[in-house]
Amino acid sequence: MAIRDKLSGNEAVSIAMKQINPDVVAAYPITPSTEVPQYFSQYAADGLVDTEFVAVESEHSAMSACIGAQAAGGRSMTATSAQGLALMWEMLYIASSYRLPITMATINRALSGPINIHCDHSDSMGARDSGWIQIYSENNQEAYDNFIQAVRIGEHPDVMLPVMDCFDGFITSHKVENILLMEDEEVKKFVGKYNPPYHLMDKANPMSMGPLSLPMYYFESKRQQAEVMKNCIKVIEEVAADFEKVTGRKYGLFEEYKMDDAEVAIVIINSTAGTAKEVVDKLRSQGVKAGLLKIRVYRPFPVEQIVKALSGCKAIAVMDRADSMNGAGGPLFTDVTSAMYGRVEGVKAINYIYGLGGRDVKVDDIEVVYNELLEIVKTGKVKEVFNYLGVREG
Repeated sequence: MAIRDKLSGNEAVSIAMKQINPDVVAAYPITPSTEVPQYFSQYAADGLVDTEFVAVESEHSAMSACIGAQAAGGRSMTATSAQGLALMWEMLYIASSYRLPITMATINRALSGPINIHCDHSDSMGARDSGWIQIYSENNQEAYDNFIQAVRIGEHPDVMLPVMDCFDGFITSHKVENILLMEDEEVKKFVGKYNPPYHLMDKANPMSMGPLSLPMYYFESKRQQAEVMKNCIKVIEEVAADFEKVTGRKYGLFEEYKMDDAEVAIVIINSTAGTAKEVVDKLRSQGVKAGLLKIRVYRPFPVEQIVKALSGCKAIAVMDRADSMNGAGGPLFTDVTSAMYGRVEGVKAINYIYGLGGRDVKVDDIEVVYNELLEIVKTGKVKEVFNYLGVREG
């Protein structure tokens, strides 16, 4: 039976961690992710979990401790944001190349400088090619649900990769919402026990990790990682189907909001999807065939599925809360347009960079984007492919 509660996103994720009861949680505080290990450390102090909580001296050390614990056959978790994720950079690649299914709550915050503690996606987008699975959450319920699913996805024998559960700093992490929690035993049963096929403490099958890999073998190991990342889409869908059977809550690779007959659509990630849905509803009431595609799984990038979902549109706007500084579009835009290139014709695509450093994104802002798409459909012309939304120019 579902447990009704009112929780912030951070608290909800910390409860998910408590219910899973991992072997090791190692973390270093950084706004806005601090509350996750803070809440969890209290559970550990109160004896509510069997977890070894390791208070380390940096985020680099936090990921190093998680790597050591997972390599030894334990289940490990952490949480971080922004500069903390950046300080982990070296170890992110180590974790994925060792095929260690660490689970991390990544609470999205702008990377400094200038120093900013508010939300954008520059931190996790910068880590998009580190070999971690990335799942994004619109609200508190999704942050909780995705964290539980992330553990099972990463630990699947056909995957064995680390997973980030990404959600927006302050907007989701600190906002309190109504939420449905699973029973403790339900979570434990759903996640199951961690039984790695190999680990450093297996005396019967001694092994080592961290070997030097020169040109003779390195390329093949990277190719294997890439293939596993591509193939884990099937596992993500299977885990979501099992989760729906237990909770009734349905998840996919992305959410298609009123996309069946949409002529114009926005592609977006995380909390701003909720604002955009309000605009879609308003436009639909006016007879406009507007839709929204909210990305849930960004790594691996579900190319074929996204192309199919967008192929019926006349014009789309891809919205990025991170700037690639390349003058050609943000990371989500370049991925979406790369996926569509040579696979679908006639869909005009534009890009908007929005909400950097926590800049508010309002209904009026989203309406500007849809109005531009409607103008493109009417005239058949694109004025500017690469745009900024809600910024003071000049």
